[in-house]
Amino acid sequence: MLTEVSLYSELNALLPGRVRVDEPMKKHTSWRIGGPADFFVEPASRQELSTIVNYSRNLGIPLHIIGAGSNLLVSDGGIRGIVVKIGSGLNRLSIVDRDIKVEAGAKLAQVVTVARDAGLGGFEFLTGIPGNVGGAVVMNAGANGSSLSELVRQVLILRFDGAYTCKNKDAMKFGYRASILQSEPAIAVEVTFKGYSREKSEINQEMENYLARRRASQPLTYPNAGSVFKNPAGDSAGRLIEAAGLKGLRVGDAQISPLHANFIINLGAATARDVLALINRAREVINSKFGVELQPEVKFAGHE
Repeated sequence: MLTEVSLYSELNALLPGRVRVDEPMKKHTSWRIGGPADFFVEPASRQELSTIVNYSRNLGIPLHIIGAGSNLLVSDGGIRGIVVKIGSGLNRLSIVDRDIKVEAGAKLAQVVTVARDAGLGGFEFLTGIPGNVGGAVVMNAGANGSSLSELVRQVLILRFDGAYTCKNKDAMKFGYRASILQSEPAIAVEVTFKGYSREKSEINQEMENYLARRRASQPLTYPNAGSVFKNPAGDSAGRLIEAAGLKGLRVGDAQISPLHANFIINLGAATARDVLALINRAREVINSKFGVELQPEVKFAGHE
C-alpha cells in the first residue's frame, strides 16, 4: 500500500511542481471556507489532466474535480484523495464565425467580455456571475431568467475511464441547475457556445444594467457562494426565507445576508459547520411555515 510520502513522490514525478499536499481548500472556494485536500493539482494542459485522471483510476484513489469553487462548500475536515482544479491552465478561447470555443477553466467574465468585443450577443445575462465555464456547465448556471444551456452547442468531456467524447446539447440533459455531469463521472474540458450578431453598444448597455442590478441586490462585499437554494417552482427561495424572518440570522461568522436572503455570507471566520447550521435551519423553518422543501443549489464536498 502506498504511503502519503510515496504517493506524493509518484505524483510529483508525473507532474513536477504541480502537486501540493494538505492544501487549504478555503483558498479555492468563494466562501473562503474549507479544510485541507490530501493532494491538490491544477493541470496546465489536457495532457496533464488525462495523466492525473488515469493515475487516480489505476490506483483507486478518490478524485474530486473543482472549478473556481464559487458554489462549493468544503467541510472543515477537508477532502481525502486528489483534488483537481480546472483553472488557468485550461482557459484557452477561440472564435469561429459566431461560435465561441472555450476551455473549461476560463472565467465566465472572460467569455462575456470576448463575446462583447466580437459583437456576439446572447451572453449578456452571464455578466457578473462568478466562476468558470466548466462549473457553470455542470450546474447549468443562470441568472436574469436565462440559463447557460441556451448557449451550448456541444461539450467535450473527459470520462473518468480516460476517454474523451463530445456531447451535444440534448445529450447533456440540462435542467434547472442540473446537467448529466452531476451524476456521470466525467469532466467538462471544452465547450462550444453559439452567439448571434449584435451591436457592441447594445451589448455593453445590457451588461451595465445587469451589473448595476447585481451590485444593488447582492452582498458582493463579503465572501459568498451565490444563491444557496434553488428557487421552488413559481416562487423564490429568497422571498420565502425573508418571509420567515430569517434575514440576518447568524451562526458563528456565517450569516443569512440582510441584503439578499438566499445568500449566506462569511463575515470573516465562518466555518463549514456554521454555514451548514444556517442551511439546515432555513430548510426546517421554511418547511414548517410554508410546507416547502428547499433544495440546496450549492454543492458539498469533504468529510468532518
